[in-house]
Amino acid sequence: MNLAQRREIFLRLQAANPHPTTELEYHSPFELLIAVMLSAQATDVSVNAATRQLFPVANTPEALLALGEENLRVYVQRIGLYKTKSKHVIETCRLLLERHGGEVPQEREALEALPGVGRKTANVILNTAFGQPTIAVDTHIFRVSNRIGLAPGKTVLAVEQRLLKVVPDAFKHDAHHWLILHGRYVCRARKPLCASCIIADLCEYKHKEL
Repeated sequence: MNLAQRREIFLRLQAANPHPTTELEYHSPFELLIAVMLSAQATDVSVNAATRQLFPVANTPEALLALGEENLRVYVQRIGLYKTKSKHVIETCRLLLERHGGEVPQEREALEALPGVGRKTANVILNTAFGQPTIAVDTHIFRVSNRIGLAPGKTVLAVEQRLLKVVPDAFKHDAHHWLILHGRYVCRARKPLCASCIIADLCEYKHKEL
C-alpha cells in the first residue's frame, strides 16, 4: 500500500466521521484513565454501565481511595476481571496522590508505572485526554492494519510503530479512533462488511466479498 492509498483511506474515514472519539464515557483525564483500565477484555457498553453508577459517587483519586477496594467491587462486579481491576484502580489512586498530586501524568513512563496501565492504555490516555499523536493498537486495530495492508506487523508493537511511520501526520491524532471504529463495526473479525465498506477499493484483503 502506498502513501496515496493511505491518505485516501483516512480522507474517507475523516469525511464519514470528522470528529471521532472514544465510546467510553468520561469528563476528565482521571475518569478516562479509570474507564480504560476497566475496559481491558470488556466491552465499552459494560464499562459505561458501571461508571455511570460509580463516577457520581467517586470520580477523583481521593474519593475512590476512600471508597476502598471492597466497595469498588460492588460497582464493577459485572465487568470481567473485576477483582484484579479493582485492586489496580485503588493502588493507582494511591500512587497518583503520592507521586503526582492527584493528577494524571502526561508522560508515558509515568503512566506505565501505574498498576494495570500498559502501553495501550497509556497511548489512549496520551491521545484522547492530552491530544498527543499516539496510536493505541488493540485487537481491532491490529486486525484492520494487517488485513487491509495498511500497516502489517506480527506484534502489537510492530503494528503501532508501523502506523506511526506510515500514517500521514494530519491524521495521526484521530487515526486510533477511526481504525478502532472501523474494526468494530465494519471490518469485523468473523465477517467483514466489505460490500458496505467505504475503503473497500483501497483495501488489499484477498478475501473481500463485495
